[in-house]
Amino acid sequence: MKKLIINADDFGYSRGVNYGIIDSHRNGVLTSTTFMTNMPGRDHAAELAKENPNLGVGVHLVLTCGRPLLDSHRTIVDSNGDFRNLKFYKGAFTIDYDEVYKEWKAQIEKFLSYGLTPTHLDSHHHINSFGQMPEVFLRLAEEYSLPVRNNMDTEKTKDLIEKEIKTTDSFAYLIETSLKNKAALDELFAESESVEVMAHPAYLDKKLLSTSSFTYPRVDEVEFLTDPDRVKLIESRVDIVLTTFEEL
Repeated sequence: MKKLIINADDFGYSRGVNYGIIDSHRNGVLTSTTFMTNMPGRDHAAELAKENPNLGVGVHLVLTCGRPLLDSHRTIVDSNGDFRNLKFYKGAFTIDYDEVYKEWKAQIEKFLSYGLTPTHLDSHHHINSFGQMPEVFLRLAEEYSLPVRNNMDTEKTKDLIEKEIKTTDSFAYLIETSLKNKAALDELFAESESVEVMAHPAYLDKKLLSTSSFTYPRVDEVEFLTDPDRVKLIESRVDIVLTTFEEL
């Protein structure tokens, strides 16, 4: 049986994001999400996670949004103590990777403090694939015995196999094309037995509108993931099962 994981990033960003994710799970085909433990909607997200035990919840490691959990950093924060913008990492950059390790470990521990069990690790803005971040990312995956998102280059994917870290066979960025119709599903699994499709469903609230450049398409994603025809399309497939990273 082929395994399909539909994962929503940014759980914990805000209440509007949280509700969009939960509706996409309860009323649609969303199976998984990843939790931002440094954002203002985190307590609300933890409550919703406990109320929805069939939703797989992993940790969305953050380095480019909001403020860190630790206040001892010097190289991964700006003069205000906020995380540096993603643009900082798109050029040549120099940071202390030990700060990244300590911050990400603190974020995982914060998640565990809610009494939740993580299903996997990924990162905000795919920052785990920049510079030497993959080494830190995989170190933590090994330390906590967690599966990870398969969004790194080929060499790092080989490391996953050597380290026996679980991941999906492939990773898709766009739900609109990956889950569009029967032909798209066939293509998605043409060479893979397990696939993660990334999503960003949300309802718009002031926090999201004032701090994110990606807003209105998120509402479309809620509609897409809960569309009755799409639910029927995916759930009617006898060769595909909707699941979470826990079942890899």
